[in-house]
Amino acid sequence: MSEVKTPIIGNVHSTESFGSVDGPGIRFISFMQGCRLRCQFCHNPDTWNMRGGTPYTPQELFDEAIQYRSFWGNSGGVTVSGGEPLLQIEFLIEYFKICKAHGVHTTIDTCGAPFTLEEPFRSQFEELMKYTDLFLFDIKHIDPKGHAKLTGVRNENIMQMAELLSELNIPVWIRHVLVPTRTDYDEYLIRLGDYVETLSNVRKFEVLPYHKLGVYKYEALGIKYRLEGVEPPTTERVENAKRLLRTERYKGYLDD
Repeated sequence: MSEVKTPIIGNVHSTESFGSVDGPGIRFISFMQGCRLRCQFCHNPDTWNMRGGTPYTPQELFDEAIQYRSFWGNSGGVTVSGGEPLLQIEFLIEYFKICKAHGVHTTIDTCGAPFTLEEPFRSQFEELMKYTDLFLFDIKHIDPKGHAKLTGVRNENIMQMAELLSELNIPVWIRHVLVPTRTDYDEYLIRLGDYVETLSNVRKFEVLPYHKLGVYKYEALGIKYRLEGVEPPTTERVENAKRLLRTERYKGYLDD
């Protein structure tokens, strides 16, 4: 008697049918449940709990996503965000396998925090890359100590992931949240800009201004909001960040 394979289950916080900012074109976005970082500017603290969300098999999530294929055109597809999707890497591999078998463009939005060169994650990550067309890579802070203060963890392994993706020439869009009193210092921006220039695979570099749209969630969940009193950056500071990061160098190189 053949052994019955236990289906892989992913915990999905929510989905968005017509996403337009998380990858090229119109996309079906799955926000995975669970994150170990505690970014001070996070606007989705409701995704932190590792045990929440709605259970899906990879096929069930694909069946929901593919209903919207007619809206994707030539550049759209699916994006998996979070939370932190790499915490459910086995689910992502199977989901993206199905997507690629049907010719669907796949994107992961990640901060890279779960990355390690140790097994079994290293082999799983390399398998996932076979089915991933684009990484949206959120670099929270260039400085290890600053990263720890902002998110709760250091960033050495995150830089390892950036360098591996560059070595293998996997297309990446870099995203950086500009937070006054945390990341909005010229010294850090210059260091980040210099670092990104060492990577050979960056197709786009986005500055995302810090906002306060998720503050109400902290109140509802009874969680202290650690950026109380911090206002969004001014237009001048956003433009300064773009200049120091040299983001214009990457515009127009969205795909291979």
